[in-house]
Amino acid sequence: METFDLTEFLGVFIDEVDEQLQIMDQEVLALEEDGESKEVIQKLFRAAHTIKGSSATMGFDDMAKLTHAMEHLLDHVRNNRLHVSEALIDLLFKCLDQLRQLKDEIVSEEEQRTDVAPLIKEVQSFSQGTGGGNASGQPEGKGETAALFTAETHRKAQALKEKGLRIFQVEVKISPDCGMKSVRAFLIYNELQSWGEMIQTLPAMDSEVDADFQNVYFLIATQQDAEDIKDLLQSMNEVADVSVVPFTARSEAQSKPVKKTRSDSGSAEKKPKVTRKRQDEAKQRKQTKQTIRVDVDRLEHLMNLVGELVIDQTRIKQVASDLGRQNSGAEAIEELDQVTDHIGRVIGELQESVMKVRMLPIGQLFSRFPRMVRDLSHSLNKEIDLVIEGQETELDRTVIEKIGDPLIHLIRNAVDHGLESTEERIKNNKPEKGLLRINAYHEENQVVITVEDDGAGINPEKIKASAIKKELITTEEAEAMTDEEAIHLIFRPGFSTVANVSDVSGRGVGMDIVRNHIESLNGIIELDSKLGKGTIFKIKLPLTLAIITGLIVGIGERTFIIPMSNVLEIVRVPLDSIQTIKGKSIVVIREQVLPVVWLNDLLQIPRKDRNNRQVPLVIVGLGEKRIALMVDELHGNQEIVVKSLGKYIGKIKYISGATILGDGRVELILEVAGISRVVNDE
Repeated sequence: METFDLTEFLGVFIDEVDEQLQIMDQEVLALEEDGESKEVIQKLFRAAHTIKGSSATMGFDDMAKLTHAMEHLLDHVRNNRLHVSEALIDLLFKCLDQLRQLKDEIVSEEEQRTDVAPLIKEVQSFSQGTGGGNASGQPEGKGETAALFTAETHRKAQALKEKGLRIFQVEVKISPDCGMKSVRAFLIYNELQSWGEMIQTLPAMDSEVDADFQNVYFLIATQQDAEDIKDLLQSMNEVADVSVVPFTARSEAQSKPVKKTRSDSGSAEKKPKVTRKRQDEAKQRKQTKQTIRVDVDRLEHLMNLVGELVIDQTRIKQVASDLGRQNSGAEAIEELDQVTDHIGRVIGELQESVMKVRMLPIGQLFSRFPRMVRDLSHSLNKEIDLVIEGQETELDRTVIEKIGDPLIHLIRNAVDHGLESTEERIKNNKPEKGLLRINAYHEENQVVITVEDDGAGINPEKIKASAIKKELITTEEAEAMTDEEAIHLIFRPGFSTVANVSDVSGRGVGMDIVRNHIESLNGIIELDSKLGKGTIFKIKLPLTLAIITGLIVGIGERTFIIPMSNVLEIVRVPLDSIQTIKGKSIVVIREQVLPVVWLNDLLQIPRKDRNNRQVPLVIVGLGEKRIALMVDELHGNQEIVVKSLGKYIGKIKYISGATILGDGRVELILEVAGISRVVNDE
């Protein structure tokens, strides 16, 4: 008989768990925001059931047991035996966190260290109404589980009471030694039914999942006395303890779960409000399209093949150009041109198709943030409206993976340092809730991601004082700085204005790392902050890192590539217009003073003699910076395939990668971010 190695399916299993956990995160947030919804509960139940089934198949029993306990809990909510409360939401998030921890241990192939037993016990206690999860906030104990019964149950109990019947809440503890507790519970249920009308039981006798019948609650309308009921039940086998107390039905208003507001309690729940319109639209699109999981290595191999075709295409163009200059074989040249054009169209379509395969909606990244902001708002006791837009914007999967950490850092800083406390906002005549907006959209051939808050903004004077104290700048330099220059000091290594280390924003050494991370993706980060109004971080990223448009320049006898995403303009100026001030070269372009970097000197390549006295300058931009790069020649631009230098060569200063040109030469791609740091002596 053929056997299957389950390790072959581990990657598929991990992908499925990731997907289901992401769905559950979103739906728990929706449950917290919108209250009880059968549709949301059903989605949560379905996701938990999916993880339970696949984890049991793969042999990950702890994950299966925990999701089974979650199913039980969600079944109670689905059947109105539990109401949505803050405690329930927190418990669900706790379960999701532990499931992620289990998944991480599976991925890392390390020995499992997570003990799920305490959490499973907590979930089971909550389901039975004996844990800390009372939906109404009432104390738990004998006869105090009324909050677990539904509003319909309370109305029915009140109607029967008005008919002259006594309403009792009966709690029966079945002996731990009982081998079939569910059967014993059903026998008790039948016995009580003969004494009156059964209104509700907890757990339900027809529960869809395996319920824990250790403690069983019955709500019964009868003409019997409490003592008679107690004597009857205590006389039955395998009954450890019995409690019979009068049941007081709540009014309809009381039986509904109450959402806390600021006027309810000084310690009211503060939670972010997530705009869901675009999320719902994205979900609808996802439901109408069929998708398939493809191994990433296969996609990378396909992308490499496309890259080789692009290289061959440029070589064919080069051959056609050489033949044209020789004025021979006119018919052959014309035929070659036609073939080249056709190959170009095919390669273009293939390249576009492969690029689309590599593209993912950035919503996959953004979906992490509502949960994160919710937890931060709780820990910092701040009220936050989180608005997420542009989740349908597509970006290369490699870029999405690498931009996650910088975005998380920006969001943490915005919540911790940017947004003020509720009291401070009220004092400054601002809305009580702070606004945090995350947006993504296409702009030309780039994707722009913005992180915006309406907080206190960045104080340039405070920034200067902190930079002077840390000896990053001198007092004289600080006095000469504009406010815009001052706030950009936050990108200096080691800069921080934080007096105390925070669990949220760390030690204040991250903004330079954020910038370096973004620049390593050929992206730029811009900052705009207004004191008292708020701060906007704008990140501009290339759509893909695989194939880019590059400007081919000559430096000495060598050829280099400058990414066109960094090029703002190209100008020719007289050589004598380049001046030297304090040992640094500058040029004035349209009344703007720009630093000049001589690439010959930077790359240690001998300068060429300049007879025409006109020199080409490539003006590049990186965030707020503008730099003029001195080159010897300009050879036009073309699409280039970015190749890694590999581990053997490793990282080279001022170089981000390499490419193969049409004539077969391997040329290097310049790293504009590294070059720009030379100007600032960073």
